[in-house]
Amino acid sequence: MALAPRRTILALGALLALAALAAVLGRPLLDWLEGREGAGTLVLSGNIEAHESVLGFKTVQSRIVELPFNEGQWVKQGTVVARADDSDYAQQVAVAEAGLAVQQRQHDSALQNREAALRTVSADEAELALRQADLRRNRDLRKKDFVSAAALDQAEAAYKQAEAVLARDRALAAAAERNVLVAEAGIHSAEESARLARIVRGYATLAAPFDGVVTTRQAELGEIVVPGTPVITIADLDHVWLRAYLNETDLSKARLGQEVTVTTDSYPGKRYWGRLSFIADKAEFTPKSVETHAERVTLVYRVKIDIDNPSHELVPGMPADAALAIAPR
Repeated sequence: MALAPRRTILALGALLALAALAAVLGRPLLDWLEGREGAGTLVLSGNIEAHESVLGFKTVQSRIVELPFNEGQWVKQGTVVARADDSDYAQQVAVAEAGLAVQQRQHDSALQNREAALRTVSADEAELALRQADLRRNRDLRKKDFVSAAALDQAEAAYKQAEAVLARDRALAAAAERNVLVAEAGIHSAEESARLARIVRGYATLAAPFDGVVTTRQAELGEIVVPGTPVITIADLDHVWLRAYLNETDLSKARLGQEVTVTTDSYPGKRYWGRLSFIADKAEFTPKSVETHAERVTLVYRVKIDIDNPSHELVPGMPADAALAIAPR
């Protein structure tokens, strides 16, 4: 009868040993005992990558006159990292601004001409009103035979002349108004030309788009570059990502947006938190960096895990492992 408690103790000891083994393997004991699949942790291995920006001069063909940073140096967002000789482009800006000044003077002249034309029309209208009243008066006097027919003819001719002058000056005023509109359009065109010249001149200066480290300097001081030539590459180490590959059989075990724990051999015992942000929609063969042919022919899906890296401990090329929690099925 004393054997029963002993067997119970042995059974409990075996269960505890199994629990410890399951904990080491990263799989809950209950799931293992019940034989359920899909519970536990999926581990992916890969390398740290950084978001990089390759900077080059746009539409500028000139000589580099400033290149203050070397590879490995840190730069702040907005810091000038390269500058090309912009004397030609500065001259274009000066020419465009001079053209703008000319258009503004023409606009001022057009405004003055319009003002003069409008005043002339006002005077013509007053003269026409006077001639109309004079004609009316002469007609009344002619009915009473107080004025001659010649005097009435002169009054009618004066009225018609004043009417024609008013029509002419109104046409000139309309032309002056159109000239103002043309001058305003000329100012707008000159302003846009000057703005474009300043923008092109700004292309001769390269500034860091974010805080980062210079990873590659593709050009040297004094070198003549053409538009689009890479000059300097900056990597964002505040937000890195892990490139890894997921087996086709494990595709259903990963979810976009799920939290991921990342570890590295360089910092043993330290964990970094990430998020699964991308899973490729097409499978590919395992990269050739894998040693054995049997593993290289396995279909895998490329994944991307975004990681916050405020301490800059994770650097591009560093091997890392990512642990994804697998939900029970």
